[in-house]
Amino acid sequence: MFALYVHWPFCLKKCPYCDFNSHVKQSIDHTQWRDALLRELDHYGQETKGRALTSVFFGGGTPSLMEADTVAGILDKASEYWQMADDVEVTLEANPTSTEAKRFQDFKQAGINRLSIGVQSFDDDVLAYLGREHSASEATKAIGVANKTFERTSFDLIYATPDQTRDHWKAQMKQALDLAGDHLSVYQLTIESGTEFHRAGKVALDSDMAADLFDDTQSVLAGVGLSAYEISNHAKDGHECVHNLVYWQGGDYIGIGPGAHGRLRLDAQNVATHQIHNPDIWLKAVNEKGDGTAKRRPLEDESRAEELLILGLRLAQGIDLPAIQQRTGIWLLDHINTDQRRILTNARFLKPSKTHLIATSEGLLRLNSVIGKLVS
Repeated sequence: MFALYVHWPFCLKKCPYCDFNSHVKQSIDHTQWRDALLRELDHYGQETKGRALTSVFFGGGTPSLMEADTVAGILDKASEYWQMADDVEVTLEANPTSTEAKRFQDFKQAGINRLSIGVQSFDDDVLAYLGREHSASEATKAIGVANKTFERTSFDLIYATPDQTRDHWKAQMKQALDLAGDHLSVYQLTIESGTEFHRAGKVALDSDMAADLFDDTQSVLAGVGLSAYEISNHAKDGHECVHNLVYWQGGDYIGIGPGAHGRLRLDAQNVATHQIHNPDIWLKAVNEKGDGTAKRRPLEDESRAEELLILGLRLAQGIDLPAIQQRTGIWLLDHINTDQRRILTNARFLKPSKTHLIATSEGLLRLNSVIGKLVS
């Protein structure tokens, strides 16, 4: 499992709930940014040349603001270093404004075969609260265009917005299912530190109601064959997002662009890479020395094991212990609290297994607590 993540840090507007590395910039020199991304790809491509590339993911920010030529150039450059799998997944995140939807065909011609659309809601009042630039009508049209253009599509929804009821959320899911293909991502609104919502003192929805909405989500989507393969991601069998599975299952990935992270297994050592967060400083560093790496460090087994727990326990199939050992050299059970594992299993928060760590439905609702006990 080997993947490439490309971060495009720019948006038309910063959403008040967003804590990603995204920035509003009035003018962007697309040629300069394309050249910089290609130079940083060269930097990491040299030391990983010849690997089989499973997936490429253009994330952000709003990658659908990129020029299609930039996407094509990155994919061409990637093919110089790595063997593209026959079924390589190439995803681009997009916003459903009318202007961007018209560019979907250009992205397909550039090499994108999977589009992920940031819809968030089919209710204009909720979209306004979330600070989104599009309307529900634009979202519906964009999904229709995407479904006609790309082999695979997905879109995101957010629930647990203020005063949301179970009936309202079920109606939203019904609208979504009339448009959805083989994959759907559904996230609970959380108020993250550093966001505009956090600074304004916004508070999360009542936890009991949020739990009810989570249960409704699992039940409704599973009932139409979109089972949760991860806490927030639902797909029909065989249509899971390959790129995210690389993260969650302990695969190697390269991250290029401002703030991107990477995880690589090199010379029997797990290595973490972190690119410079600030776009202007990253760009200056790439122009001066060929890459914008802020930190590159050996990742101690204890730290990598904790990451793998946090990521892998989100999956419905849990953590495949032998597969993780093969990919990372880490036997995860050596790095968890054995007594707590037994207690959590007896309490039915973990499923009993010799080869996997799997959270039950009750365990998933308390996942942060479960992980905290396992690494205590």
